[in-house]
Amino acid sequence: MALSAEAVRANLERVRGEVGPGVRVLVATKYVAVEDMGVLAEAGVDLVGENRLQDLEAKHARFGAAFTWHFIGHLQSRKAPDVSRLVELVHSLASTSAAKRIAVPALVEVNLSGEESKSGVPPGELGAFLAEARELDVEVRGLMTMPPLASDSEASRPFFQRLRELAGEHGLPELSMGTSQDYRVAAEEGATIVRVGSRLFER
Repeated sequence: MALSAEAVRANLERVRGEVGPGVRVLVATKYVAVEDMGVLAEAGVDLVGENRLQDLEAKHARFGAAFTWHFIGHLQSRKAPDVSRLVELVHSLASTSAAKRIAVPALVEVNLSGEESKSGVPPGELGAFLAEARELDVEVRGLMTMPPLASDSEASRPFFQRLRELAGEHGLPELSMGTSQDYRVAAEEGATIVRVGSRLFER
């Protein structure tokens, strides 16, 4: 994928305009090659999210100072210390074992769809998990969720509404929800961070 700084900049400005000034646009870089990260910096991208520790390490080694880094992939407990050294925020805390080893603020991933293929804390267990995290001195700033894939972005709205309700019940201010398919709906439902990838790389 050959990226154009001009195209990325135009798409980023469009997305920022659509979600409004209160929402941070995180650029998901899972499919961005290491050598293309400089194009993102040139385009004005300031916040990036990586899915895999190996890719995070490679990209951070070359472009660490250019971005604020978040981790948005599945967080394995054995990799939590290494992830913690490189990022400001983890979006996907979902196990007590990872909570014991994480050393940065986190969002708790909630599995609202009940899909077995998705990680995340079941909503009925969220209160107990948050209590455990507090006992482990984890700074939980909010919640994250991934609705089922759907062609209609409106299908995501009930999941975003439920996550907002859960965050309110537990006094958590941050909501990471919405991707390229449904970030506008997520912003309407209270997202504070949207995770956008392919939408920014269109020409």
